[in-house]
Amino acid sequence: MLDQEPGRLARRLSAGLLAGLAATAAACALFGPAAAADTLPGMRGIDHVGITVPDIAQAETFFTDVLGCRKAMSFGPFRDDTGTFMHDLVDVDPRAVIEKITLVRCGNGSNIELFQYTAPDQAKTGPKNSDIGGHHLAFYVDDIKAAKTYFDANGVRTLMGPVPIDAGPAAGQSILYFFAPWGLQLEAISYPGGMAYEKGADTVLWSTRDPAK
Repeated sequence: MLDQEPGRLARRLSAGLLAGLAATAAACALFGPAAAADTLPGMRGIDHVGITVPDIAQAETFFTDVLGCRKAMSFGPFRDDTGTFMHDLVDVDPRAVIEKITLVRCGNGSNIELFQYTAPDQAKTGPKNSDIGGHHLAFYVDDIKAAKTYFDANGVRTLMGPVPIDAGPAAGQSILYFFAPWGLQLEAISYPGGMAYEKGADTVLWSTRDPAK
């Protein structure tokens, strides 16, 4: 049995998945006809990053109380006990259940969508950075040394660093990798004076330092 009627469920889930496709005509005007013809129509940027976590209450607490993100909303559960809706929509086992979804806003950066799933074929360990599909989330901080002190004071596991980059195109940044309690790898990064590649660059990376860019 579906916890929610399939058509209504599809509309609710697809709203988040397809948010980046909104306002196509306006985006085409910004990027020009050639770009619109050769790339994703209406692409504006990353709306959110989705992360599956083992305990969504723990994840909510970490992202809000430790990292300072703000919770916007939660919803769910979603399931289909007899059909193939879950497989057809998000390519998971048909009997997979999304127990809860929570979205948080983190400063001037992308939103983060936290999922708690149960599924017959669920893997219990995440990929390493060296694995295909490996990933991490990076948070810009104004003072990376202060971030390290804060992590240490709050029992957050960190790796070597902060490590300053003083050569090559990324010169000017400092990085520090750290972990959520369940093992998700994260990064703190700072480049208050910019990076070396920016001088004369045709494309400058978007930065949380200036949300207007």
